Formats: sequence, structure tokens, C-alpha cells
Amino acid sequence: MSRRELSRHDRFEEVSPEVGELDEVALSDALADDPDEALGLLADLTGATDERLRALARRIAARLVVELARTGPARRRGVGKVRSLPYRPDGGDIDLDASLDGLLGPGAVDAEQLRVRSWVRPGTALCLLVDRSGSMGGAPLATAAVAAAAVAMRAPTDYSVLAFGADVVVAKGQDAVRPAELVVNDLLSLRGHGTTDLTAGLWAARAQLERSRAARPIAVLLSDCRATVPGDVVGAAAALTELWIVAPESDRADADALAGAVGARLVTVEGPSSVPAAFARLTDA
Repeated sequence: MSRRELSRHDRFEEVSPEVGELDEVALSDALADDPDEALGLLADLTGATDERLRALARRIAARLVVELARTGPARRRGVGKVRSLPYRPDGGDIDLDASLDGLLGPGAVDAEQLRVRSWVRPGTALCLLVDRSGSMGGAPLATAAVAAAAVAMRAPTDYSVLAFGADVVVAKGQDAVRPAELVVNDLLSLRGHGTTDLTAGLWAARAQLERSRAARPIAVLLSDCRATVPGDVVGAAAALTELWIVAPESDRADADALAGAVGARLVTVEGPSSVPAAFARLTDA
């Protein structure tokens, strides 16, 4: 984006008074006054035609977005179940019924035949599916970046991030190992365009989650859920084990309809700064 295009943001001249400059104090002030507008400006700066400004913005944006995602409550570990597991000294109470052979056999107790009863918490895998169709920049782009960081915070070893429009772009695969800040930067480099193939995006999310061994695979759809490419959206959504929808508060009608059709959990956001609280509502429900 040119400086002329970026000047549509009220605080642009303060944050970048000269070519190649980014005033972090002015940016901090803007974040304090209106975090959503400031994050939208920062997201647009990551696509600036000014190379130095773009590089500075990407470095700062990734750090701020990850810090913002951490402001939400700690990730819940899920409800555990008591299971019988192979013995280890710190593993839990001896499972007497399953360990009789090891306890009553001749000679010394055979540890290899012992079992313990212990709480096991199910793993969770997340796949964030970001709608990048139409006009994606400013606050919507920042919202997507914060959502990616929030997913990384909640399932750091088992998550993926996809962006869909006319096609599907993989920002991070389910079993890929990448720092959250790099994933955020990759997402910020995307710009919206084209149609909305929601069906293809949902099937791609399922394919990613099938690569996980987690007990609870969850697709998180960040979208208004308005498809412009024909397809069986409801069928693709219903094929997911679990679907969470994060929709814009100002444009939620189609998201409400899809959530009602497939029993998905739905929350809305007003801007990027409300994403951590939205994820907290999802995980606490």
C-alpha cells in the first residue's frame, strides 16, 4: 500500500511521520486510545510499498499480536478420564484388579505386569480457517492474525492455519513446527481477493485435522460464512468432528444460520482486540 492509501488511517502521519519511519511511541499511544484502529493500521503497514516501513511493521506486528493473544485466560486442559496404564513409580494408584498376576505371582513383584489408575486428559487439535475473500486488510486482517496467535497459544504442538478464498492457502500445516510469530507474519502477508469457496475450506480443515491423533479435533472458522461459490457448505461443516465459528458482530446472520444447522459453537468479535475474550468464551463453554 502506498503512503497515500495508508493515510486513510487517522493516526498514520503520527505513526509514520517520514518515509521508512515507524514511531513506536506514537503507535503505543494509538493502541491505548483505540486498539482496533491501531491494529488495523499496523496490519496495513505490513503491506506497505515502503520496504523499510513494511519490515519494521512486520517485526512489531508479530510481537504485538502474540502478546495480545496471551492476554486471554490460560488454555483449559479439558476434562480428564481415569484410565488403567502401565506402571511407573509416579503414575498413580496401583490398579489392583489389573495387577493381580504381578502382585501374586511367585517371587518378587513383576513391575511389568503392574498397572496404575491415573487421570488422562484428552489432547486437543485446532485448525484455524480464515476467510480471505473480498477485501481483507486493516482490522479484519489484524483479527485473523490475533486469531492465529490465539490458536497457537491453545494448542502449541497440534494446530494448523488455513486461509481460503477462491482457493486454500496453508499458512501452517497440522504437523509442521513453526514459531507462532512466523505464522502470524505469513498470515499478515496475505491480502483478500476473489470468491468465497467455503465448502473447499471446510474440507481442507478436515484434512488437516485428520493428520492429528488428538482426541478432540476442532475446526475454528473465522468468517461471516457467506459462500459465493456453489457447494454443500452444511454437509462439509457437518463432516467435522467439532466446529467453532468466530463471526463479525456486525455481519453474523449467515454464521448464525450455519451454526444452527450443524450445532456449531458461535461467538462474535467487534475487532482484533476482542479476539482473546472470544476464544476464552469458546473454550470455557
